[in-house]
Amino acid sequence: MQKNGFDLTDALIPEGDVLSGGPPKDGIPSIDNPSFVALGETSYGDDDEVLGVVHNGIVKAYPIGIMNWHEIVNDFFGDAPVAITFCPLCGSGISYEATIDGTRTEFGVSGLLFNSDVLLYDRNTDSLWSQIMSKGVSGKMKGTELITIPTQHTTLGVWKKAHPDTLVLDTKTGFSRDYTRSPYSGYAESDSTFFPVANSDERLSKKEWVIGVEQHGAFKAYPRKTLLAHSGHELKDTVGGVALTISWDETARSVDIVDEKGTAVVGLGLFWFAWAAFHPDTEVWSG
Repeated sequence: MQKNGFDLTDALIPEGDVLSGGPPKDGIPSIDNPSFVALGETSYGDDDEVLGVVHNGIVKAYPIGIMNWHEIVNDFFGDAPVAITFCPLCGSGISYEATIDGTRTEFGVSGLLFNSDVLLYDRNTDSLWSQIMSKGVSGKMKGTELITIPTQHTTLGVWKKAHPDTLVLDTKTGFSRDYTRSPYSGYAESDSTFFPVANSDERLSKKEWVIGVEQHGAFKAYPRKTLLAHSGHELKDTVGGVALTISWDETARSVDIVDEKGTAVVGLGLFWFAWAAFHPDTEVWSG
């Protein structure tokens, strides 16, 4: 079976649950030659949301106002290739090491969705990859796991306070887009979704913002509305037998998580419906 030109034979996800989002392959164009400006040169303000990444000693911010239109930035941090990805429908921003089996891998937007989440494809093999699963789901790379890089979904004001040397993705992308306007205006405030998902969970409202954590095959969601009461404080919890310390910053709507050894643990910020769709057995932290 093929959709948008991609072969779904023996895919890891049900073929019938792979839906067209509307645009064709590369109809949403990735940014493959990104340019950056210093803080003093960006048109984005302190309240604008960004994905912040520190990798290989380099600090960068990717405004959501740009990511909404492109979803993928194929970038380099020094000589290390990195893919920055964002799914506007799920609110999920994830960055990956883009060297796979020793080969630099560039990603594009397939135009397909699974559980309302963007399916990436790699330009080396045309394999499909699930963003939230962080895994190849069809083609030659099926079953291959992507290595995630900690990514903060925060505001530029908070990010620059912590990282005054940050570079910011420039609006000069080579594409004609109105980066002052969101193509998804009102979506985050609505309780409806554009596409069906495999599992619907009414423990929280669909667009409740949560931080999802996975440890040793166990999953847990930390709702923003519950974390709100603990903003600025360290919380202790256990997921999959791992003791975690969680620090929530309500101003930045961002989280820092470390294990008992002080090692950073990746927490994924996204809408509840998306986390529950991929992890139907998830626990929900109640404070």
